[in-house]
Amino acid sequence: MDIVDKKAEQYAFEHTEEEPGILHEIWRQTNLKTFYPNMVSGKVQGWFLQMIVKMLNPEEILEIGTFTGYSAIAMALAMPRNGKLTTIDNNEEIEPLTRSFIAKANLNDKIDFIIGDAVKVIPEFDKIFDLVFIDADKEQYVDYYNTVFPFVKKGGFIIADNVLWGGKAVDEPQKTDKETSGIRAFNDLVANDKRVEKVMLTIRDGLFLIRKK
Repeated sequence: MDIVDKKAEQYAFEHTEEEPGILHEIWRQTNLKTFYPNMVSGKVQGWFLQMIVKMLNPEEILEIGTFTGYSAIAMALAMPRNGKLTTIDNNEEIEPLTRSFIAKANLNDKIDFIIGDAVKVIPEFDKIFDLVFIDADKEQYVDYYNTVFPFVKKGGFIIADNVLWGGKAVDEPQKTDKETSGIRAFNDLVANDKRVEKVMLTIRDGLFLIRKK
C-alpha cells in the first residue's frame, strides 16, 4: 500500500462512526496480546459488516475464522434479537481470549463459538444461513466456498475478506506462496461462478460481496 492509500485509509477511519467500547477493547487487546494483530477487522470494516447486517436483518450468520472475535461480535451486536451467529476457528490457543470477549459483550446466548475445521464442521449443520463471512486460512478459501455454498439460502450473501491480499493477488504469485495462490484461485472461481452476483470492494484488504441467485 503506498502513502496515498495510507492517507485515504486514515481519512476513511477518521470519518467513520466510533466503534462500541467492547470492540475498541478487543482491537486494543488484540494488538497487545497476539502475534498478528493486523488480522483483526478494525473499526471501518467492523462498521461495514454491521451496516450489512442491519440492511439484511439476518436470523442466521456463519463466520469462518473467528480470531479474537471482533467481526463476530460486531455482526452479532447488529443482528435482530432472535438472531444467531455461528463462528468457527481452528486455533485452540486463542480460544480463551476470544471467549472472554464474547462473554464481556454479553453475547454467549447469541454467538455459538466452535473450535474445529470448518470444512468438516459445516456439513454437519442442519440449518441454512442468510449471511456467511469468510476470513480464515487463505489457501482454503475455495474449499470453504464450495463447502458452505449449499448452506446459503437463495438470495443470501457471502462476504470474503482479504481478497486483495496486500496487493499480492493482482500479480502472479511465487509457486511457494500458497496463500496468494489460494486467494487468486478463489477470486477466479467466484468471478466465473454463474450461480452468484458479485462485486469486489477495495475496503481495507479487499472484500468480495457475493449474492447467491
